[in-house]
Amino acid sequence: MPRLHLLGRFLPRNLAGLAVLLGSALPSLAAAVPSAVQLQNLETALNGTGELKSAMENGPGLDVTLLELRRRSLLRQFPDASWQITTGKPLRDGRSTVQLKVTGSRQDGSTRYRLDTQQQLVLGSSGGRINSQTVIREQSFLRSGEADLPVSLLIPDAVLTGQRYDVDVLFDDPLEGAVLAGGLVSLTGQQVNAFESPELQLGALAGGGLFKSVQAPYTVGAQTWAILLVHPKGIISATKRVLVVADKAQLNP
Repeated sequence: MPRLHLLGRFLPRNLAGLAVLLGSALPSLAAAVPSAVQLQNLETALNGTGELKSAMENGPGLDVTLLELRRRSLLRQFPDASWQITTGKPLRDGRSTVQLKVTGSRQDGSTRYRLDTQQQLVLGSSGGRINSQTVIREQSFLRSGEADLPVSLLIPDAVLTGQRYDVDVLFDDPLEGAVLAGGLVSLTGQQVNAFESPELQLGALAGGGLFKSVQAPYTVGAQTWAILLVHPKGIISATKRVLVVADKAQLNP
């Protein structure tokens, strides 16, 4: 089977890292909930030409300098990238959340790529600026081709340490005889943070998707899966972050 750099020739190299522009595995400490004005200031800073320090400061899960570098790198890859922040559903423990959506596109020769990243975050405020964050859910898609081929990532948001679970990726529409290939790989934290491009073994897909049983690490943290799907109508790269927890109560926040 061919071996491909997951984020190499077909896709911008650093999707895995850029998908977590505001990502963190660290728990946020008790902090004030950001006001509507603070959230608007953050959205404006992300979409503007200024620096993020106007709306954020270092704190639990937040390194503003690193986030600024990631934002600028993303804009080099996707010059029209935009960030949208909306109010999310509260968690079972009462914490408020926000939904962060990042979209963008880029032209590479005759191929156009489209990025769509979704995150659910808990943000905290010092009273003046946002100073803490926790990622609750996160997934990203990068697509080529004219059609937005619908794909479902049947991957849990959170699992227990050492638990076996399924990583399934499905094309939602009938294949109509198309020949498909795909593969997936677990990214290390170092690969995500360093924007490294891992190699990935592609294989022919049976049943319209990828189906794999995996085991979670025995330590609390997060596992990030990177997926590559090749279809006659386009190529899809996706990332999905799985939180690894020790307490069953954290499986459905």
